[in-house]
Amino acid sequence: MNFYTQQSANHLIIRYQLFFIMILVLISFFSALYIDIKVWHLVQKAISDAYIQVATFVAATLIIFYSLEKFFHFDLSKSIANRPYFEIVISSFLGALPGCGGAIMVITQYVRGKLSFGAVMATLTATMGDAAFLLIAKKPLIGLLILLVGFVVGVISGILVNKIHGPDFMRDKNSTSIEQAESKEYNNSKKLEYFWIILFIPGIFLGVFTAFQIDLNVYFTNIYIDELITLFGFLAGSLCFFMWLFPYLGGIKKTMSSPKETIIRRTVSDTNFVTGWVIIAFLVFELTVYFVDIDLKNIFSNIIYLVPLIAILIGFLPGCGPQLLVTTMYLAGYVPLSAQIGNAISNDGDALFPALVISPKVALVATLYSALPALIVSYGYLFIFEI
Repeated sequence: MNFYTQQSANHLIIRYQLFFIMILVLISFFSALYIDIKVWHLVQKAISDAYIQVATFVAATLIIFYSLEKFFHFDLSKSIANRPYFEIVISSFLGALPGCGGAIMVITQYVRGKLSFGAVMATLTATMGDAAFLLIAKKPLIGLLILLVGFVVGVISGILVNKIHGPDFMRDKNSTSIEQAESKEYNNSKKLEYFWIILFIPGIFLGVFTAFQIDLNVYFTNIYIDELITLFGFLAGSLCFFMWLFPYLGGIKKTMSSPKETIIRRTVSDTNFVTGWVIIAFLVFELTVYFVDIDLKNIFSNIIYLVPLIAILIGFLPGCGPQLLVTTMYLAGYVPLSAQIGNAISNDGDALFPALVISPKVALVATLYSALPALIVSYGYLFIFEI
């Protein structure tokens, strides 16, 4: 099976898996609304929080990142050529950036023969994926600390792997330069994208005020609409969710935006992708707690020694959905910081999808290798600071 055939097959599997998840979420969503009006308020608040507290910051970050990328024409391979240690540092830095774009960039450069396996190890170890957006939005100091820890661990891991195995470890020496195949893209309406931007402008201001723990609902509540800000966040978040869902309904899956697209389209597309998974994580967590009525904090406190290991194993799962769920549980106080650290180091986010498609053996080996630093750092923090 050649690269393009394998890529298409994997994309087809991923597309239908995610479409099935979306259908289950929608069925659960509407069933919950029918059963209990309290659940409606819970769902509305979860989607609103996902948009105001996470999506707005994701969009602002991506606008800045894509603008710099377009106007400065950053070329990774040229900037780190013949500089092995600098290569590891830059790769780890790109992996530590919120989201998965930097890690995907490193992986594609490795396959093209321009980076070492240590660079892949560094970036996948440092990558926290889209869960970083959520953590930074909710607890910025903790979020930045974990990104710093991931960066340092990534640099050390990358250097050690290159020392042990050599820079050409796992590379297919017969492989040629692989360029991304052009795929049919889902064309959202430009008017809908402009409407999205119009909602984002006040949304980012609401996000900033919310980050400072200012409840704007108190100031905007009136006799006609109760909790106006929550309603705005719910509507804007729902728009992001369904704009992300529509391509699946049309049978088209775009895994990541193309640099050839406009900054606005890339920002809208990638923000919707992140927001969709954040909404799913929030809803799964909140609805599980509500319907199952279990004391998760008590359960995890009784198996405190296993919690970091569980979080690390969850980190092996591809995609950002499971990792966002771990972060949501940490923010709710159900799992300790050591578990969040272990998951952040072991998980590769959405970067694992293209890695598995392009070079599955490399992706699996690098993922398994990341378990060792994750175990050392997470259990080190557990025994030193939490027990």
